[in-house]
Amino acid sequence: MTAALARPILLRYAAPSELAAAPLHSSVRLSLDGARGPVGVRGTVRDAALFRDAMAALATILESDLRYKGRDRTAYLAYLMKQGKKATAAIWEAQKAFLEGAFPDDAAGQGDGSAARPRVSGALDPVLTVHPDEVSIEVFSRDESAYARLAFSSDLFEGREAAHGTAFVDLSPRIVEQIDRLRAYAKVELDAGASRGDAAAGPIERSLEVPTTWLRGFLQVQSAATLPAVSCELAPIDLYNALFVLRTRKAKKPPRGLRFELVPGKPPRLILEPWEILIEGHGPPYEGPPRVVRTFGRQRLLALSRLLPHVQRVRAELRGPGLPVFWVLDLGRATLTIALTGWTDSSWASAASFDALMPREGKGGDKARAALDALAGRQLALLRERGPLPLASLAAGGGAEDARAALQLECLRGRVLYDVARRVYRPRELFADPVDERDIRYSSPREAAAHRLLGAPGAVRPTKVHEIAGEGTEIHGEVADREAHRDFAPRFTMDLEGRVSDAWCSCPTFRRSGLREGPCEHMIALRVAYARERAERDALRQTAEGRSLIRAETRTYVRREASGAEVVYRVSLDERVVHLSWGARAEAPRHQRIWFDTDGEARDAYFKRLDALTSSGFVDADASSA
Repeated sequence: MTAALARPILLRYAAPSELAAAPLHSSVRLSLDGARGPVGVRGTVRDAALFRDAMAALATILESDLRYKGRDRTAYLAYLMKQGKKATAAIWEAQKAFLEGAFPDDAAGQGDGSAARPRVSGALDPVLTVHPDEVSIEVFSRDESAYARLAFSSDLFEGREAAHGTAFVDLSPRIVEQIDRLRAYAKVELDAGASRGDAAAGPIERSLEVPTTWLRGFLQVQSAATLPAVSCELAPIDLYNALFVLRTRKAKKPPRGLRFELVPGKPPRLILEPWEILIEGHGPPYEGPPRVVRTFGRQRLLALSRLLPHVQRVRAELRGPGLPVFWVLDLGRATLTIALTGWTDSSWASAASFDALMPREGKGGDKARAALDALAGRQLALLRERGPLPLASLAAGGGAEDARAALQLECLRGRVLYDVARRVYRPRELFADPVDERDIRYSSPREAAAHRLLGAPGAVRPTKVHEIAGEGTEIHGEVADREAHRDFAPRFTMDLEGRVSDAWCSCPTFRRSGLREGPCEHMIALRVAYARERAERDALRQTAEGRSLIRAETRTYVRREASGAEVVYRVSLDERVVHLSWGARAEAPRHQRIWFDTDGEARDAYFKRLDALTSSGFVDADASSA
């Protein structure tokens, strides 16, 4: 099913959120959407500084937008026109129209009058949920790359009065600026509700057209939280050191990743690329299999700088390649959970990563899908009755994987939230009616067409994967498009950060417009097929039968010496040839190429070399999936 363009939403606030301040007393009044019934919380804040700084950090994530913004050259074009240069009024107007369309005024439709505003396209307001044990606010950044959930414990409020439920909250820049001026010594009261009227300012009514791409990213990031993860803990000083490096340096070349080195029995290490700056961890020893995990989106961590004085513990949860990285900051009476993706404005890059989050169409038939829906309904009813529950309690009497799949489906529908900080599932109704997961399955008609191609067995096949040292990976493939009665040959290159570049296809769409209209369905299909094939190969290579199918592969192993230097060992299998490359990361490597008489001999030598590296303390840097 092709995704709808937008979901219409009507928000009604009795009055705008505001802050009433006195010399020694302040009252923060947050206005909630009145369409969701009696939802709210009231109480005196015990720690005003924590409340102020946490809300400021949350607002920073909400307003963050790291997408490329072209410079406004209208003044320069006007200057050229006055000088008689070749710059016409048509060019000037076209430039202004482009900038207005690409970066619209987000304040549209947010006036203070009581009249209904015209329907505008934009993101949803923050989501406030009152639970029995906490109050949480969820936000999603403007570039669809960062999700944050701020949870205030009930202990933060003295004389707490609450009505449980979920509603949208008016968190405008004006109220955020007012909260930022709160004084730690002043008494602060919080009053969040939907029925509060104000004589000075009338009610607000806004009509929104929420883009399906925004809703898709918001729900899929939360669905990714339900997947198994590799977890490690850091000390607050480790986070400070990483933020200090990011603030004082600017990367001018890729890769721009944050690499985790996880060795059992030792604190996690952080390496910032491309400078290869090593930050020794001061947290508890890591427990789990050895891993080296490269993550991206690190620049968004600077939004956490405001919270450093309050951080008590930091936990990082690492999922599969390309999936969001979850950071959990324990602030004492509050917890901030943020999810960072490696891209902005999730589109082609996320098509392959989030493909694993969606239930596969046709898998198991309608009968299996009906059973999954029934299980999801029972678990939702149990959460509504008993409140937050871990997966073990929800899976009692059944399989954990089936329970996780059903809960993941409810996350996509907006009715269940996975609390990464406490590792429990919570009921949270994003809308009065559930979201149809089929509406958010595909971000565009071309992505829907790509999955149609993937549905035909053998129609999409990667033919060659070429590792380009220092640049990335080049993938070639063949796509049999039965509707077009033709075969196409797409190819693209993924750089060291997982971004796609230098793409090409033999289809008419690419020959007509190149990549100006985005990737064609054949490129998207090849991207997803390659991701699926790699995941299946990683699972199969753990068995003897799976290893026998491998004819070409490259693995990278690393080991950190006592001096701090990192030794990198790269082993490649190509039919009857085994290629070895080793040396310090910052130095030119040494090479060796070994030929064998048969594929089997080369394969045996290849895996014996990998086993020897593992026994010597090397860690597989390619085994980054959780």
